[in-house]
Amino acid sequence: MKHLKYFYLTIGIIAIDQLVKLLVHFNMAMGQAGEIKVIGNWFKLHYILNKGMAFGLSFDSDYGKLGLTLFRMVAMIVIGYILYSMSKKNYHSGLLWCIAAILGGATGNVIDSIFYGVFLDNAPYDAITPWFHGQVIDMLYLDVWEGYVADWVPLWGGKKMALWPIFNIADAAIFCGVFVILICQKRFLQSKRQQGVVDNS
Repeated sequence: MKHLKYFYLTIGIIAIDQLVKLLVHFNMAMGQAGEIKVIGNWFKLHYILNKGMAFGLSFDSDYGKLGLTLFRMVAMIVIGYILYSMSKKNYHSGLLWCIAAILGGATGNVIDSIFYGVFLDNAPYDAITPWFHGQVIDMLYLDVWEGYVADWVPLWGGKKMALWPIFNIADAAIFCGVFVILICQKRFLQSKRQQGVVDNS
């Protein structure tokens, strides 16, 4: 049952993420009117809703959000299985903690997408159904730069954006997990190879 400690981190991230989102939803006004400065002008709490993917990207289709939610659900299950399987095979604990953080973040945003359209009534007005069309609550705002992106930039051209998009605890967990894996992947895999040599000797 040694794999359970990693899932405890996943559950902890989900709990904190959902608690923060609900506190923001029930206690803050949306947009600039409810903005709270935490550290000067560059770190704020700013309540917005994200109906699409990361960085505000969305599908131009009635069923785009439904497809995105279903994809997230499948990804969540796959990541959970990978974590369980790799923990049984004694992969580097650092790698497993990172995967657990990614799983927690993915699940946190899936919960928003599945349930918030009904229980928080935050589905877009043109959603084909509130189920699976809930908008993700974002609130962490690093206000380093804000302005309009040049028209020639793919995807974001002509749009007003911030240098750091507004995100949430779940997004931060995913980012940190992926970032550490990219930085430390050589060490993680080397540890597994060395263990294989020991097991075969």
